[in-house]
Amino acid sequence: MESRILQLIAALRASGVRVSLAESAEAFSAVDLMGIQDREQFRLSLRATLIKDVKDLPTFEKLFPLFFGSGQPPEMGGNPMDDLSPEEIQMLAEALKQFAENLRQRMERLMNGEQLSRAELEALGQLVGLNQADNLNYQNWMTQRMMRAMAFPEVQKAMKELMEQLAQMGMNRERIEQIRNMIQQNMQGIQKQVGLFAGERIAENLSEKPRGENIDNLMNRPFEALSDSDKQLLQREVKKLAAALRTRIALRQKRAKSGQMDAKATIRASLKFNGVPMEIKFRNRIHKPKIVVICDVSTSMRFCSELMLSFLFALQGQVRKTHAFAFIDHLESISEDFSGTNADEAIQSVLWRMPSGHYNTDLGYALNNFNDEYMDTLNSGTTLIIVGDGRNNYNDPRLDIFSRMSRRSTRTIWLNPEPPVMWHGDSDMHKYAPLCSDVLKVSNLRELADAVDQLMAG
Repeated sequence: MESRILQLIAALRASGVRVSLAESAEAFSAVDLMGIQDREQFRLSLRATLIKDVKDLPTFEKLFPLFFGSGQPPEMGGNPMDDLSPEEIQMLAEALKQFAENLRQRMERLMNGEQLSRAELEALGQLVGLNQADNLNYQNWMTQRMMRAMAFPEVQKAMKELMEQLAQMGMNRERIEQIRNMIQQNMQGIQKQVGLFAGERIAENLSEKPRGENIDNLMNRPFEALSDSDKQLLQREVKKLAAALRTRIALRQKRAKSGQMDAKATIRASLKFNGVPMEIKFRNRIHKPKIVVICDVSTSMRFCSELMLSFLFALQGQVRKTHAFAFIDHLESISEDFSGTNADEAIQSVLWRMPSGHYNTDLGYALNNFNDEYMDTLNSGTTLIIVGDGRNNYNDPRLDIFSRMSRRSTRTIWLNPEPPVMWHGDSDMHKYAPLCSDVLKVSNLRELADAVDQLMAG
């Protein structure tokens, strides 16, 4: 119990609440006096001793249940098959056969009212970057990502189809409604379990957060887990990274100026030495790539694309030509913004013209815009870069256009913050990926910097 109280105090401090050593000691004294048997008295004892400013009360009320929850698992709706007759069970089994094995297993677990194990929750949290999150404002966002990683939207859609199939097979309407209600309760129970786990892990992360944030830790933190202050630190760090990359790329290009030996040029040069080949001539190779980059600047991708544009702006001297585009629900050329000398002003100009908000991302329509107006920017010397999560809100992905763009380019690199296990639902990434030369995961600044270095090396 003492360790949990210390974790709560550390999390409060990390959230901006001032808690002195004397107030911490008072908290332990109050708990010794009031005891922990009555949860409400325990809560009030900690609140009275640790919180001195009314504006900090909401932070305490958020954190307390995450460290000292009720201990009760979320209520599940039960197993709907307990009341089914053998004929109805057979009917249900037949209806389930139409679904793929993986989806069928998830549906059966949901119908049985099985909660997620601790190991499953830990694996989901690791997958979506929960272990790096230390801001309670991201609890709902992380919960949604974990549910998406379990293909929850697909399971909900499949359950609806299952109910329709059972109705067509002749199952009693009241029985179908009973099954639907119990499954819905089980779904809500799983979502609550995931949400509680996400909140508890974020609270623990807060309690372990060092007072002076290490920039290395921030570089490894997923973009969606960054606070506004974290983003400001990384925006300054990306300039240092870009400068180091620029030096490394320039040195790499200098060392690789010479290609294969040019026999004819070597013979011509030898004439002034009476035919002795004193100077070996090489064919020069073109090392500076031509880049066409298309960035998703919708809310979920905005910061990743902003950093990518910062890199490209800083590396202009290492490329022959850059054609840059941004999109949310339509495509805009932003190449003219790169003609100046101030990277911050250029990027902010782009983001100002395309403000974040609740948009319906439509990559397919943006590709159609590119096909109509900018297809001639692609040729055999072009590296095509897409920065986005491939989520298209179930709009037409226009694979025909993307395939044509990929064929016209020397190589096509897709930078995506989501791992392949997240490519389902409204994501068309599994359709775009086979048309790319490479797909690189860029969920944090370190991965993004490595990806930029890799594509420039190519």
